[in-house]
Amino acid sequence: MSTLNVSNITDGTTTVGTSYVVNGSAKAWVNSTQVGTHTARDSLNVSSLTDLGTGRTEITFSSAMNNDDWAGSFYTTASSLETSINFANDYAGGFGDKTTTTVRTYSYTASAAVDSAIHDVIIFGDLA
Repeated sequence: MSTLNVSNITDGTTTVGTSYVVNGSAKAWVNSTQVGTHTARDSLNVSSLTDLGTGRTEITFSSAMNNDDWAGSFYTTASSLETSINFANDYAGGFGDKTTTTVRTYSYTASAAVDSAIHDVIIFGDLA
């Protein structure tokens, strides 16, 4: 295997340090659904989704994170992107049980846990 070691990347007009590219890129992400069988539509560095019950999913990373201090973003909605604005105040989501190899997500309304049609998670941090 060869290693390319550079400190900057340029397109001829703009130059950026490689540390921004490496450190600022998502290390894992998944676009999935919790409705029925929890299914990934597309993903990066995600090996599996586990249904833990209504509104609860465990995401397992293909490659572990360096520690459990990574940051993430979560998006969930009832139906489709076209109706997400209507449900923006009704649906919420959050992380729980963060480790170097998994994270659990929760989708809920003001009154109950609920499976979301669109369940998107993005993880930023250092890979092990």
